[in-house]
Amino acid sequence: MDTGELLALYEQMALIRRTEKAAHDLFLQGLVKGTTHLAAGHEAIAVGASAALRDDDYVFATYRGHHHALARGATPEECLAELMSRATGLCGAKGGSMHLTKAATNMLGSYAIVGAHLPMAVGAAWSAKLRGTGQLAVAFFGDGATNIGAFHEALNLAAVWKLPVLFVCENNLYMEYTPIADVTAVPRPAADRAPAYGIPGEVVDGNDVVSVRETVARLARRARAGEGPALLEAETYRHFGHSRTDPATYRPAEEVERWLKHDPLDIARGRLVEAGVPEETVTAADDRARTVVQQAVEAARNAPSPDPREAFTDVWADGGAAWRT
Repeated sequence: MDTGELLALYEQMALIRRTEKAAHDLFLQGLVKGTTHLAAGHEAIAVGASAALRDDDYVFATYRGHHHALARGATPEECLAELMSRATGLCGAKGGSMHLTKAATNMLGSYAIVGAHLPMAVGAAWSAKLRGTGQLAVAFFGDGATNIGAFHEALNLAAVWKLPVLFVCENNLYMEYTPIADVTAVPRPAADRAPAYGIPGEVVDGNDVVSVRETVARLARRARAGEGPALLEAETYRHFGHSRTDPATYRPAEEVERWLKHDPLDIARGRLVEAGVPEETVTAADDRARTVVQQAVEAARNAPSPDPREAFTDVWADGGAAWRT
């Protein structure tokens, strides 16, 4: 990876981090209703993986999916407007924080039901294989989903049909409030399950955008070549609690401190400086991200509320809501 590409990935991660910080601040100001599940600390997984994918590949995420929506083409303004229930939001104020979706870029949704989207990714991959498009489906999910039945069903069927699908576990050590290690029989909740289905299972530093990009690119080439699915466990850590109502006091202070020193942005910035990129160049990327998010916040604040008459549109593919049998 050349320094120009790495700088672009760093700037995208900085943009995501600042967008999430804005969401946090807007929530505290009472402008974001409901709860939010921030992905601060997970940025390298979304950005690194997206950089290794084609534009027409399918992506599925969990309710902690802001970073994936932004990495796959959603703008900070669209996301923040959606969180603030504005008409200009990514889903016209119908989805909110947990359902960011941009079908035009094949970001096929964030899903609040744990593990529910894994079989959907299998279906998308099956469609791509039948049509011979060479497309890949990628499902991102948390470590807690590895103990959900849909996880095992999806892996089994993907392996049986040798589908072009990549399962990426964002292992942040906690399934909501419970350490995943306390309730799982194997040390690696995702990767250690892969052999049972005869597919590759790998572990990657999920906070190193370069490692994520290289690993996903290699596994994507394998899937497109007809060699079937793979399971990637990306080790990471969330900077906040599970949701806005969670102070995360159950996490040991020394653990939090250790992981905060392994910040994805710091790692990428260190790589850039080590490669000879001037510090002011990296700072300029930060400044550009800050400006974009500041403008997005103002635009979202000033955007109109949705028209109540739009509430029953877009229920079906034809844009309407009439029940059909």
